[in-house]
Amino acid sequence: MLLIERRNGYAVVTLNRPEALNALSEPLVARLAETLETLEADPQVRGLIVTGTGRAFCAGMDIKELQDPNGPLSRPGGLWADGTLNPILRLRGFAKPTIAAVNGAAVTGGFELALACDLIVASSAARFADTHARVGIIPGGGLSQHLSRVIGIHRAKELHLTGNFLSAEQADRWGLVNRVVAPEELLPVSEALMRDMLGIEQAMLVSYKRLIDGGYALGFGDALAEEARTAKAEANRTQADDIAQREDALLDRGRTQAN
Repeated sequence: MLLIERRNGYAVVTLNRPEALNALSEPLVARLAETLETLEADPQVRGLIVTGTGRAFCAGMDIKELQDPNGPLSRPGGLWADGTLNPILRLRGFAKPTIAAVNGAAVTGGFELALACDLIVASSAARFADTHARVGIIPGGGLSQHLSRVIGIHRAKELHLTGNFLSAEQADRWGLVNRVVAPEELLPVSEALMRDMLGIEQAMLVSYKRLIDGGYALGFGDALAEEARTAKAEANRTQADDIAQREDALLDRGRTQAN
């Protein structure tokens, strides 16, 4: 139900329940959370790509389990009341860069899973929808707060309060995804972006991501102060010769890309 492939410096994690549209069953939730813990601790894995098998990225929580009178919704406090680690929140807190390669429908919890990643690359077959309100569940993975900060509150309310689907093209126009590509280009483009990010020194990559995410949750003035504190700390550990070498490498890369 979960495929893990380690590549050169990063891992590709594939939700593999195509017969259930990669819905998040309790076993898959536990396996995904455990896998994220393992991969974050692995020094050979410097980044992560999440995708799905078949025609869906992820259809959200498993509807059969939600309908089970003895299932997770029957617990006082809901889905995560037994202490199960929420893999969506775990993915959002993943220290290393993450990319959602959205191959198909990303619905409700699947929408949250994609939004928890740093970048979203969408196949032209991808679609996004928040059906929490329609099924009568309040989100537990941050969707009600995160989405409006990405696409604006009015557009977010349209999705939250209608449950309507958003096409990949419209998601691109609204700034929800980084780019839309042909289905056969989804993983190659995602992997190329990952390799670009992994060209940055690892400690800097992790530190910069943490700064961006931390500042995103603050007011503008506090975020600027946090940047100043981080810049000072990084300056104390960075050598001038290292900066010069990286600038030379960057210029070489720019010339290569221009050609």
